[in-house]
Amino acid sequence: MSEDYCTTRDAPKPPEADGPPYAECVLCREPTEYPESYKGITLCPVCEWQEAQRTACSG
Repeated sequence: MSEDYCTTRDAPKPPEADGPPYAECVLCREPTEYPESYKGITLCPVCEWQEAQRTACSG
C-alpha cells in the first residue's frame, strides 16, 4: 500500500464579504476579501498565495 505524503487540506474558507469593512490579513495587515466580523485566521490574496506556495508538495 502506497502512502500519500502530499495531501490537500480541505479547510473551510471564511465567507467573502459583500463590502467594507474587511478583516485584516494576519500577516501583512492589508484588507482581505473576508468580512471584519469573521472570527479566525484571515489572509489577503497575496499572503494566501504565498502560504500555498510554502506548503505545496515539492516532491
